[in-house]
Amino acid sequence: MAQKTISLAFLAILGTISVSTQAQLLGRRSSWQADIHIPKPDTPGAEISSIDPGSPLDQAGFLSGDIIIEVNGELVKDVNVWSDITYGLRASETTKIKVLRGSKTREENVLFDPLAKEQHEGLDTYYEEVSSTFGITQRIIITKPQKSGKLPAVVLIGGLSCSSIETYSGRRGTNWGKTIKELVEKSNMIVLRIEKPGVGDSEGDCSQSSFLMDLEGYRSAIRFLKAKPYVDTSNIIVYGSSMGSALAPLLANEFGLAGVISDGTFFKTWYEHMLEIERRILSFKGNNESQIVKKMNRYYIPLYHGMLIEKKTYQEVVETYPALAEYNYHDPEHMYGRPMAYYQQLQDFDLAGAWEKVKVPVRILRGTNDWIMSSFDNKMIIEVLERNGHKDHLLYEYPKLDHWNTIHENAKDSFEGKPGKWDPGTVNLIIQWAQEMTGMRS
Repeated sequence: MAQKTISLAFLAILGTISVSTQAQLLGRRSSWQADIHIPKPDTPGAEISSIDPGSPLDQAGFLSGDIIIEVNGELVKDVNVWSDITYGLRASETTKIKVLRGSKTREENVLFDPLAKEQHEGLDTYYEEVSSTFGITQRIIITKPQKSGKLPAVVLIGGLSCSSIETYSGRRGTNWGKTIKELVEKSNMIVLRIEKPGVGDSEGDCSQSSFLMDLEGYRSAIRFLKAKPYVDTSNIIVYGSSMGSALAPLLANEFGLAGVISDGTFFKTWYEHMLEIERRILSFKGNNESQIVKKMNRYYIPLYHGMLIEKKTYQEVVETYPALAEYNYHDPEHMYGRPMAYYQQLQDFDLAGAWEKVKVPVRILRGTNDWIMSSFDNKMIIEVLERNGHKDHLLYEYPKLDHWNTIHENAKDSFEGKPGKWDPGTVNLIIQWAQEMTGMRS
């Protein structure tokens, strides 16, 4: 790719940006630089729909319409394998790609470009790494205002999915990505993020890593942050989104953090939570109440009881009750891209008990159109806090917001994947809460 001339204006901006790559052991991730359709159910292969001109795939002679069937000798048999392969792309390693073009195969070795690192005007950006007790080395990203002295900090804990917490240029956008970028650039605070095992530059395999592996990574990241000389360790708060919102009070209790912000949280066990989701989905799909009761009793209660209580895979449960196959939309050994072990460990983990022990300020954000997390769960948390004498807590239900930081007219529109709107008021509220908890705003 041709070298671009850097203007004097850009150099002036660059003077206010700092990117550190201290102690780099992890290889830098890459991207396909192409639009590729994920594998279809029961059909191997991922079809290329377009390729960025001049990209490594383009230079290697691949074409739109080619179907990627193997990467480094691994068959692209389903969406989970494809996800692992995509997250595993590294700029420092040659990748062997086999495609099907018409009725013939073609194979080439490709050396992908490294993904550009984040840069933020007025912030120092540190790409570092930490290892957990599971022996997995994970990417840490710390953004820090260019100020002297010890500064307050936010620990960001994301959801359960295998999506990156980077805000690199060219990321195919989501409103969650916008939320991260706004928090980093506008909070005037240190922000710590950690990539899950197998995500971003991190070692591991996200589709096989468990709940406890994720949790140990978060713990290691907080210890890492507290050792930094520029951090005011008495003024660290935790902001958790989705699954991270349920972990936030636990981490605040363990590390003596200064506050908890939970965004899109739940309170009950994962078994109860999944049954509530299935009930809502059945309603969205037009089932009447009698049909819902019948399907819950005959199909979804046995399905999730087998998985979460009896500790079976979906495939094992379906083999026992073949009629469930029609209603099971998860993979044989995965749900939402994570392995059964993740949810089985989560089921047994006492997340609700952590709320009873919270002493620091608590702020909870829930969207009124969030069909993933129930309003009642959020109100249960407030009841528990009040019952235990907690004095500083607030639940705010943001009008029309769904679970993915997007405004919709109703929850069903969100469920059906209709386009929504970005509202910066949500992250502005989160920043306001964070600054109030750390004394930056009265």
